[in-house]
Amino acid sequence: MKTKSTNQYNRIKSLVAEKYFSAAITVSLLALPSFAQKHEHERGANSYAPVAITESFESVVKRMKAAKGGIEDKHQILLENRYDLSDRPSADFKMSRGKPVQSGVRVKLSDGLTWEELSGLKPDEIRKQQLWPKGFLPLPHPNHAEGGMLFPKYHITELKKQTGRDLERFDLDFVMPDRFLPEYPPAIYLTTRPDLGDVSQGEVVTTDNYFRLFNGLLNPKQLDGLRLLVSPVAQQQFNLTGDRRSIRPSLGVTCFDCHVNGHTNATTHLAGDARPQLFRHRIDTPSLRGVNVQQIFGSQRALKSIEDFTEFEQRSAYFDGDPVIATKKGVSILERGSEVHFMAELQSILDFPPAPKLSWDGKLDPDKATKQEMRGKKIFFGKAKCASCHQAPYYTDGLMHNLQTERFFEPVLINGRMANADGAIKTFPLRGIKDSPPYLHDGRLLTLEDTIEFFNLTLGIALTGEEKADLLSFLKCL
Repeated sequence: MKTKSTNQYNRIKSLVAEKYFSAAITVSLLALPSFAQKHEHERGANSYAPVAITESFESVVKRMKAAKGGIEDKHQILLENRYDLSDRPSADFKMSRGKPVQSGVRVKLSDGLTWEELSGLKPDEIRKQQLWPKGFLPLPHPNHAEGGMLFPKYHITELKKQTGRDLERFDLDFVMPDRFLPEYPPAIYLTTRPDLGDVSQGEVVTTDNYFRLFNGLLNPKQLDGLRLLVSPVAQQQFNLTGDRRSIRPSLGVTCFDCHVNGHTNATTHLAGDARPQLFRHRIDTPSLRGVNVQQIFGSQRALKSIEDFTEFEQRSAYFDGDPVIATKKGVSILERGSEVHFMAELQSILDFPPAPKLSWDGKLDPDKATKQEMRGKKIFFGKAKCASCHQAPYYTDGLMHNLQTERFFEPVLINGRMANADGAIKTFPLRGIKDSPPYLHDGRLLTLEDTIEFFNLTLGIALTGEEKADLLSFLKCL
């Protein structure tokens, strides 16, 4: 009896201790909410998006329409706090089809600070004094918590007119002013027919006109590849299910809805690679011009061929990297040996715009260049260190580089986007750079002048005002 009682006592004591220990852990965690919050903040609770949507479509539309104005106003305030958004076009600097390029530094500095003073400080001094310009911080999606493809209004209007497809979202509109975007429609240059110049005939290529515009100009594989590039397929926000962001069920989007005419219209969305949502990077759609000379594809994915990129986009990127959601919404599985190959073959003949002042080796021809442009060339290949990554003739090294901009600022949450390290970013070609505003992988730099100031600080090269002007003059030649 004594042994039985002792054992029972010990068991009860053990249970009480276990409950007390569990309770103590719970109390400790509640007393230290920063621990739980940090874990949730940095790692997220779940990698997967909800598959079964329990809220009715009508309720979602009503809720998101009601919130739309406030979300757009918040992003507009962010843009105005960061940038000078006034309309100041260059008098003599135009894109390939004549749209004026916006001029001047648009990123705002702290009151009383000059760019020369800022460039004289070390990274840790800039960070401690919180002087890193807000316009140099990562740019969030207009609604970062939601994300998704967001198209400029003029592209939505043109598609409605041509094909009847509607890429308008009921929850969000494009906010960035048109003057800071690429010209529309962009020109099309082909490596196979440089003698023809711009072959777009001033039209946006769609399913309605691709055959008329390119039959007789492309071979059958390329022509069918173009057909596929302008054919809509299901995507996260535009599909036939109730889990979408268009009022009517949608056939989806096309490759050339973002890469209009094989170039870009600055459509924005979020990279599908990172989790949780607030750590995902905004993407400014890069141009497809000159992919034939590039070695990696995607701003951060480092895909090794244009075929990989083409297949990856439809299978994964269109659905935020979630194959379950892709299956639910109707992913288009491309056949590698024909469809992917045909699409890649067409993309691989998209050329850079002509650069009359460049010689056959991509270097500036001294017989055609001005003295200022020649000075700019010397700075580009010398003091400014631009050519360390942007090597002639196409002004890329085919690699990825980490600029470590986090040296200059403390991580900060901005409109749902955790602004922290950018990581390694692809070296984009600078050929035809005037046609591709805004700049950097997320479009945070509105002008080439902003870009020069950004790299002047990031690389610590301390260019003078005259040297910056000369460098800009050279970039205009590319």
